[in-house]
Amino acid sequence: MFNTEVRSIMFEHDKKDIYESASKIGRAKYNSNLAKGLPGHLPSLDSVLRNAEIVSDVSLGTIEIPIKKIIGTFSHSRSNIFATNFMPLAPYDSEFAAKWSSLYNAHINEGIRDPIKVCEYLNWYYVIEGNKRVSVLKYMNAVSISGEVRRFIPKMDENDPTVRKYYQFLRFNKKTGIYNIWFNDEDGFSQLLAMLEDYNPDVVFENNKYKYFLNHVYNPFREAYLKVGGEHLGITTGDAILAYLNIYGIPKRISPDDRDRIKKFLSELSSMDKKETVSVSTEPLEDSRKNLFSTITTFAFPKKKQRIAFAYAMDRESSGWTYAHELGRQHIQHMLLNEIDTSIVENVPETTQAYDYFKKLAEDGNDIIFATRPTFIKPTLKAALEFPDVKFLVCTATHSYKNVITYAGRIFEPRFLLGVIAGSLTKSNVIGYMGEYPISEVIASANAFALGARMVNPEVQVKIAWSYKWDKDGRTRNRMIELQEMGADFISHDSLPIPGKVKKYGLYAPELTRADGREVHFAMPIWHWGMFYEKIVRSVLSGSWKALADTIEADTNLLHFWWGLDSGVVDIFYSLTHVPSETQKLVDFMRKMMIENEFEPFAGPIYDNKGNLQIPSGSTATHDQIIYMDWFVQGIDGDVPILDKGERSDDPLTDLLGVRRKD
Repeated sequence: MFNTEVRSIMFEHDKKDIYESASKIGRAKYNSNLAKGLPGHLPSLDSVLRNAEIVSDVSLGTIEIPIKKIIGTFSHSRSNIFATNFMPLAPYDSEFAAKWSSLYNAHINEGIRDPIKVCEYLNWYYVIEGNKRVSVLKYMNAVSISGEVRRFIPKMDENDPTVRKYYQFLRFNKKTGIYNIWFNDEDGFSQLLAMLEDYNPDVVFENNKYKYFLNHVYNPFREAYLKVGGEHLGITTGDAILAYLNIYGIPKRISPDDRDRIKKFLSELSSMDKKETVSVSTEPLEDSRKNLFSTITTFAFPKKKQRIAFAYAMDRESSGWTYAHELGRQHIQHMLLNEIDTSIVENVPETTQAYDYFKKLAEDGNDIIFATRPTFIKPTLKAALEFPDVKFLVCTATHSYKNVITYAGRIFEPRFLLGVIAGSLTKSNVIGYMGEYPISEVIASANAFALGARMVNPEVQVKIAWSYKWDKDGRTRNRMIELQEMGADFISHDSLPIPGKVKKYGLYAPELTRADGREVHFAMPIWHWGMFYEKIVRSVLSGSWKALADTIEADTNLLHFWWGLDSGVVDIFYSLTHVPSETQKLVDFMRKMMIENEFEPFAGPIYDNKGNLQIPSGSTATHDQIIYMDWFVQGIDGDVPILDKGERSDDPLTDLLGVRRKD
């Protein structure tokens, strides 16, 4: 009898301590909310729905509900007894506290098995029956609870991003049966669904691949992600795993061995959470050869040669783009002969297989790896996370990561000058522009070309044709014939010349031919990648590479080099024979103005070809406005193409760099 009484007294003491602990957490949350001017009690669905238009009320049956998604009660009359974190506010001597404590004890001994009843609205859950069960489980940090669910679906409102995202979730949920993945970005659902469409695991125990993905990939990822610090980030676990899968692909399963990889990836996820702006370096680095101390130090203590590798998507004989980078490699090999050894790898696949190439380059002892194609960004990041002592740089304009530095040239500047030449010489006032893909970089270049042409000839109309082929001649020939049939007496070709091959490039007049039958070429934009590579490599050799952090803002860790005419990375070459001397003077003057930062091609006011003001007077387009341009300026005839949702292109750049697609 004595032992029974003692146990009873001890149990009562424990119950009080536990309830008081939960109540203390609730009171702290309640007071904190009031101090911030926020409601202290749970929200109620009847209040939330007061001004909402519900178009459907659907029973989902009994499902497993994530505890974190339960945020309120159905009725306002039940809300005042809980703080907004679902912790109790009633005193310990109340009937409510006694029931709460008994329920806690039952959960410890037997577990809470009876499903609760809830309503779901906008992917949040409000309790009809079972508030105390939810409160106890939240106090115990439980993950989920079984519940009978009624779903209230609001009327679609395209102007409400929350409702738009919810409808994306509904489509995802209907297809997969997954309830507990959420994204900050409404496109996250369609992106993950597209990945899962191509996902084919060996489903053994589960009856479908979506359930398999949830149990063997998402849930283990979530557990590892939270353990390595993910709970401190403001992004959702859905955002985190989508970013992770974009780099690593969907594995058969996430195992405990993946935790180290997820921990390394956390630095990239941290950048997503902070929404770190990219620090854009638009000016060339100082010439490190002027650093006398560095020179003396290097003389006294010679450093080992830096091994530098260049990765090309195509070979030098068939690609003008590859050939331009190859000339850059040859330049630094010549200029820094005694300090570096360079090597190349050609025909690197523009798929996830590229990672194997970058991994091998790192394992072979290369100190710097230049990946010269935007499609290499994801496999490069994967390798960079695995080899933090290797410097990885990727030639792309639209992606920046914490562990990979990106670089590109402001090629729109020389294209503006090409436009000046074309606008000065055209007789038909119709100029053709050949584009490979309607990606933002090509759109910006076409716009700059049109602005240059119309600056000297406001009557000019620019006709654009798309080949949808990169560095290929097959489809391009027909598109150029179409431009001629539209009346274009000058055509700007968007491709770089390939050594040893005759092809149309730069600005040329299709009706004019030389004595040997070839077109007359008036001008072309050129790349001097050697200028960029030399400055970057010299900064590494001189030891000033680490000081690059001083060139960016203190709260930013993303760096992107975006150099223009003033650096020599991009330039224009024109024919002294075919371009009139007066036009040469104008081009030279405008080029000098841009080099000295006294003129910007995208200086407002600039209107699009629909009559909308895009760049106001007194303003200049920002880096992001240029890099993500998806509209045409006045003077360009036509619209930016939008591909069908399921249409596949011939080049990975189409999807990577933002060709717009229909919803």
